[in-house]
Amino acid sequence: MKTDLLTWFSAPTRRRPLLRLLVAAQVLYILGVAGAGYATTALGQQVVLATTPIDPRNLLYGDFVRLRYAISESPLRLWHDAAPPRRRQAVFVLLAAGPDSLSTAIGVYPQAPKPSMGQAVLRGWVTDVYRSSFSLRFNLERYYVPEGSGLRLEKAGRLHPLRVRVSIAPWGQARIASVAVPKK
Repeated sequence: MKTDLLTWFSAPTRRRPLLRLLVAAQVLYILGVAGAGYATTALGQQVVLATTPIDPRNLLYGDFVRLRYAISESPLRLWHDAAPPRRRQAVFVLLAAGPDSLSTAIGVYPQAPKPSMGQAVLRGWVTDVYRSSFSLRFNLERYYVPEGSGLRLEKAGRLHPLRVRVSIAPWGQARIASVAVPKK
């Protein structure tokens, strides 16, 4: 097996283009993932969400803050479809900025709605459905912080909800831009 692999890599030039193509595809994939993240931050619409932190430490992953957003629990009256929401269903949350600049959910849809001026659409998934409400997940629930600062953020979040600035790209990708403790 080892000699076969060595023979393949040291083979004539007819296999080298294939190897170069495979390496180029991997490099392009990594650059594409990184570029999409930067483009989301640069081109995305900024919204501010209220959240409370939980579980600030994991031995395998280091310091991070698990975030529970105020919009993660929605009443059924915000659901805009004849069929009730189902677990693991992809949904779109229509957000509007309130007087305190915090965005709140004004509707949850099974298909992406057209936002008006001052509104944004955040993609999420239904995690649980109850009698009068349902829970949502946005893949924005984990925020990594510098070592030693996760517990400080959790303590600050117990007093006042944290403000999370989220950037939502036109193609639907969302990314946490910053987490701040409100000054009160």
